[in-house]
Amino acid sequence: MLFHRNYFSTLSIPPSTVRPLMVSHTFPKPLDGDSDDDSDACSVSSISPFSPAPSVGGSSYTSYDASMRSLSPTPSAYKQEFGRGLNNYSEIYRLPADAEELDRLDLQHNMFIEIMGKYIPPLPEAMADDVPGEQKAILDLGCGSGRWIMEAALDFPHCSAVAVDLVPMQSPYMPPNCRSEVDDINLGLEHFYGDFNVVHCRLISSGIRDYAHLIDQISRVLRPGGLIDLMEFDFHCYDENHHRVNLDTSTLASPWWPRWLAYLEMAARNRGGNVDAATHLHDWVSNHQSFENVVYNQYWIPVTPWRTDSAFDMRIGTAMRDDIFSFLKSGRPLLLGSGVPEQIVNELETNAYKELMEGNTRHYIRVQCVYAHKRQPRNRQNANRSN
Repeated sequence: MLFHRNYFSTLSIPPSTVRPLMVSHTFPKPLDGDSDDDSDACSVSSISPFSPAPSVGGSSYTSYDASMRSLSPTPSAYKQEFGRGLNNYSEIYRLPADAEELDRLDLQHNMFIEIMGKYIPPLPEAMADDVPGEQKAILDLGCGSGRWIMEAALDFPHCSAVAVDLVPMQSPYMPPNCRSEVDDINLGLEHFYGDFNVVHCRLISSGIRDYAHLIDQISRVLRPGGLIDLMEFDFHCYDENHHRVNLDTSTLASPWWPRWLAYLEMAARNRGGNVDAATHLHDWVSNHQSFENVVYNQYWIPVTPWRTDSAFDMRIGTAMRDDIFSFLKSGRPLLLGSGVPEQIVNELETNAYKELMEGNTRHYIRVQCVYAHKRQPRNRQNANRSN
C-alpha cells in the first residue's frame, strides 16, 4: 500500500487486547504529555518509506471525474437550502449533495489515495475470485461521489458492487457490476445481512445517529472472513505537536479555522450526528465479538502547505487547504440551518479563509482508520488449518 511516513501510524491489534499501545510514525514527533484526554496512547518510532504498491486491475483513480456527472439528478431526491442542494431524506446529515460538493469529494478522494494508497492491504485478497460458486461482493455505505466504489467495481470486475447514499449516484455511466441504492443507513441494514465480503465507510459520522450500532450491523452484513473498513475525522484541529486545539462557540476569536470547526461540530451534534465516532472506532471494533485481526491507522494531514520538507508535503498541504476552502462553503447549510446567525457564519468563514490562505498557523487534522476481519466459524477455521 502506498503511503507517506510523515502522515502514517499503524499497529495490528490482538483481539484479546483492550487499550493496546499504539505505535505512531509521525514527523515531527508528538511531545510527551499530550493534553488530549480522548486520544490513544502513543509510542513514537521511525519507519522506512514504502515504495508505491502496484495498481490493482487496469483502472486508475482518474477513471471518473466531474465531467462524467449527470447534470439532471432526480429532483425528488434533493431540496434547496441556503443556496445548496441537500438530500431530501435525512434531517441528520445536512451537508450538500450537489455537484459542487461531489467535485470536492472527488478531489479529496485523489488526495487520500496519494496519502494512504488505494485500498487497505487485505482488501485485494478478500475480493479475489477464489471461491467456487460464490460471487464476491463489496458495499460502500455513504458513497458520496461514488469514486471509491466505482473504482473497486472496475478493479474487481467479477464482483458485485453496491453503493448506498441518501441521494442517487450522479454518473451517466457505472460499471455493469455496480449499482446505486438510495437509503438512510440509520434505519438498518437487515436487507444486506450475510451478503458482502467488504463493507467500506468513509467520513460519514456526522450523518450517523449511533455509530457503534452501525458497526454491529456491519458485522451481520459481512460474510465470515469479510473485511470492515472504516475511516473517520474527529471534527477537531491539532497543533504542530499533535495537541488538540480545544475551542468552544462562546466567543468569536482566532484561531479561526479551529473555531469554525467547533461551530460545525456543535451543529452536527445537535442534529444527532455521532461526531466523536473517530475517537472510538478502535475500541468499538476491538471489543466487538465478531471481529479479529484489528488494525488501527491514524494520519496527521497538514491543513496548509506549512511543511516544506518535500514536494509531497507541499502538495498534500495545498490539497488539504483547497478541500477546506470548499468545505467552508459546504458547511453553510448545516450552520445556518442549526440557527447560527448568518453574520457569525460569514465572519467565521471569511476569517478562516484568510487565516488558511496566509498560512501562519501550523495545524493538522487527524484521520483515524480501523479495519478488521469478521471471525470465521470454528469448523471453517479448523478446515483452513488442515489445508
